[in-house]
Amino acid sequence: MMGGYSMSGWAWLLMTLGMLGFWALVAVVAVALLRRPGGRDQQQRPDAEEILAERLAHGEIDADEYRQRLQTIHQAAGRR
Repeated sequence: MMGGYSMSGWAWLLMTLGMLGFWALVAVVAVALLRRPGGRDQQQRPDAEEILAERLAHGEIDADEYRQRLQTIHQAAGRR
């Protein structure tokens, strides 16, 4: 005994659970900060029109096919 104070088994258990809870909270906060929306690791997915424009720019499709597919995209969006 130091200075007349002693810790029972329950005190050790509560202290251990408290420390585990503290470190679990630190880990949860760290993960939440790393995975927050709009972080640098998350990229916005291009929509269908952007993909179609890129395919035209790369020469994968010609202008007629571009117009036809763009019209199809606009019709499909209008039905929703």
